[in-house]
Amino acid sequence: MSSVAPVQPTESCPGCGAVLAVLSDAGPARPGASASCTRLFEDTLRGLREEIAADPSAAATVRLADDAYAAQHPEPGDPTALRAAVDRIPVALGERPVPPDAARPARWRTTIADVAADLDVIDLPALVGSWARSVHEDWTATAVDRS
Repeated sequence: MSSVAPVQPTESCPGCGAVLAVLSDAGPARPGASASCTRLFEDTLRGLREEIAADPSAAATVRLADDAYAAQHPEPGDPTALRAAVDRIPVALGERPVPPDAARPARWRTTIADVAADLDVIDLPALVGSWARSVHEDWTATAVDRS
C-alpha cells in the first residue's frame, strides 16, 4: 500500500514570483506580496531583527534585506518608496547606482524563498548580501538591455 502525500495548494507571489505553499494562518500580506511570501520574509529575518539592539551589523543586514524585499514587492501607487529602496541597495553594497531609466524586472534570479532555502548551510548575512546583489543586478540589467 503506497502512501501519497496530499498535494498542498500553492500561490505565486505577485511581487517576486516565488511559488510558496498557501498558509491558512499566514496573516496579512505586505502590499505587493502574497501572504505566504510576507510570512516567509518575516520568519527568515526574525532572529536578525531581535539582534539589532546588540549588534549594529545586524541592523545593516536587516536594512539591506528590507530594501531587497521592497525592490521586489513594490507598494502599488508608491513609486517613491520603490525608487528609494532600489537606490539604497547599491549604496549599501558599494556598487554603481541603478540607472534612472531602469524598469522593474519581469523575473528575479533570487528571492526570499532562495534565501530561506539556504539558511541551513549559509550564514544569513551572506545570503542577504547575495540576494541584494542579485536584485541590484536584475534592476540594472533592465536599463542595459533596453539600450
